[in-house]
Amino acid sequence: MRIGLFFGSFNPIHHGHLILANYLYQTGLIDQVWFIVSPQNPFKLKSSLIDEYIRLHLVKLAIDGVPYFRVSDIEFKLTKPSYTIDTLRKLAELYPDKEFSLIVGSDSYENIPRWKSGDSILNEYKILIYRRLGSTQIELSSKSQYLDASPIIEISSTDIREMVKRNQSIRYYVPENVVEEIAKSGLYKK
Repeated sequence: MRIGLFFGSFNPIHHGHLILANYLYQTGLIDQVWFIVSPQNPFKLKSSLIDEYIRLHLVKLAIDGVPYFRVSDIEFKLTKPSYTIDTLRKLAELYPDKEFSLIVGSDSYENIPRWKSGDSILNEYKILIYRRLGSTQIELSSKSQYLDASPIIEISSTDIREMVKRNQSIRYYVPENVVEEIAKSGLYKK
C-alpha cells in the first residue's frame, strides 16, 4: 500500500489541508493519506501550540468518515522536538510492507536541506510536492515529484487562530464539527 505522509502541527487543521490531501489521493499516486500530528515542530514555538492531544482530536473529527484518510500519533511516542527523518525511519520499521511518500509544499521542500538529515530525506524517500505561492523554481531530487496541477490553497492556521481571538467566524475555513469543538472548548481564545 502506498501511503502519503502529511506532517503538520495542524493548529488547527483546516480545509486547505483537507483539499490538498484529497487532491493527492485523487492523483492515484497514493492509496491513503496519513496525517502525522507533530507535537513539537523544531521550527515552531511550543507556546503557539495548543495541546497535541487536542490537535489530534481535531484532526480525527475533520477526517471522520473518509476511508482513505488516517491520523497518526507516532510522533507522540518519539523524542521531542519531532524530526521528520526519525519519524520516517520509525514508520519504515513498524510498517515494512508500506511504501511511504512524504507530502510537502514547495516552500517546505526548498528548506529540506536545513532539516535534520535533510540530504538523507531527499535521497532516500519519495517526496510529493504541492504548489505554494511565492515558491521559486525548485531543483528536484531524483525521488521527488512536483505536482504542478495541485491547487494553491492560501488558508493559514495562524489566521484562523487570530480570527477566533477576535470572535470572528471561522466557518468555511475548517470543517463544521471542528468549528463546533473549537467553540465548545474555548480553544484559541487566549
